[in-house]
Amino acid sequence: MRRMTARPANAHQARLLRLLRDGGPNSRAQLGDQVDLSRSKLAVEVDRLLETGLVVADGLAASRGGRRSHNIRLAPELRFLGVDIGATSVDVAVTNAELEVLGHVNQPMDVREGPVAIFEQVLAMAAKLKASGLAEGFDGAGIGVPGPVRFPEGVPVAPPIMPGWDGFPVREALSQDLGCPVMVDNDVNLMAMGEQHAGVARSVQDFLCVKIGTGIGCGIVVGGEVYRGTTGSAGDIGHIQVEPDGRPCACGNRGCLEAHFSGAALARDAEEAATSGRSPELAALIEAEGFEGRLSAADVAAAAAAGDAAALELIREGGNRTGQVIAGLVSFFNPGLVVIGGGVTGLGHTLLAAIRTQVYRQSLPLATGNLPIVLGELGPTAGVIGAARLISDHLFSPA
Repeated sequence: MRRMTARPANAHQARLLRLLRDGGPNSRAQLGDQVDLSRSKLAVEVDRLLETGLVVADGLAASRGGRRSHNIRLAPELRFLGVDIGATSVDVAVTNAELEVLGHVNQPMDVREGPVAIFEQVLAMAAKLKASGLAEGFDGAGIGVPGPVRFPEGVPVAPPIMPGWDGFPVREALSQDLGCPVMVDNDVNLMAMGEQHAGVARSVQDFLCVKIGTGIGCGIVVGGEVYRGTTGSAGDIGHIQVEPDGRPCACGNRGCLEAHFSGAALARDAEEAATSGRSPELAALIEAEGFEGRLSAADVAAAAAAGDAAALELIREGGNRTGQVIAGLVSFFNPGLVVIGGGVTGLGHTLLAAIRTQVYRQSLPLATGNLPIVLGELGPTAGVIGAARLISDHLFSPA
């Protein structure tokens, strides 16, 4: 069983590894065009990487005149594990070194069961992917959790929707169980990294990625890098107040965005609309034979698509409140793009239109004149690709 034991010896080698990760196989000549190295220095660094086994020769490149250059690529046997733990489900995927998803499994799960039970399931899902022949082992793993993380230690800190997780040594525990290096981050940061690597934010250096699921958070990317803040809590926008003396929130305050519009709040409001008689479509869903559990964002979307006025109003109200918060972020940060993702994005363009209306109305024209506000492209794979990107960033850095 092979393990990635080598690390880049310097910043030049780290840069070459990341270029090969993000751009795929490339010739020495083309790599030379992208790094500030003389031809001889580049040759030395590439040869050293070839000796480590992190990169391998990959045939001859197309001729650019004169002798043809050799292509090189990241070692094809490298494998990363991406784990995206949400409040109600977990996604686990295996990628190659270029972060292409080779296998992906999803399972419903309640994060409130606590870390021990959740990680038993994660390890079982990882073992299933290994057993399918996709990986002999993992060279590294990235883990996303739905709450604030003290990033250097890989430890969740007082996450409001994750009882039992406060201070749990996720990085240390999973590193022992998986037998490889592990990095841990907030799930919204990983979603942003996934959309940046392979989704709608590929060419954008400064953007916001808002995830609306059971909770609400925002990944902040500045100059191509995730900004986490001093303690790792940057982007916790679900606890910005939108309603003075509003609903009580799980964080202990009142009137937070998350208390008024998130997966959990939407389910509660949808059920109230159904039982009060305001929404015939949602009432029919509750009464339908075999209906189990709570109403979901998908149910509200279905009712809205059928023209249900109460469902449409719930979506517009939530979009207006979310847009109100995003407008403040846009005025402060001046991003080049706002990405909206998460389970509630199943509400689609009604939600997006409400958010856009508020942002374009409230923020200054200089900030919004060329500002796209779009849905994410990758859906549930954004988090696992971002998780793989997180661990590859760590391993493709000088030790």
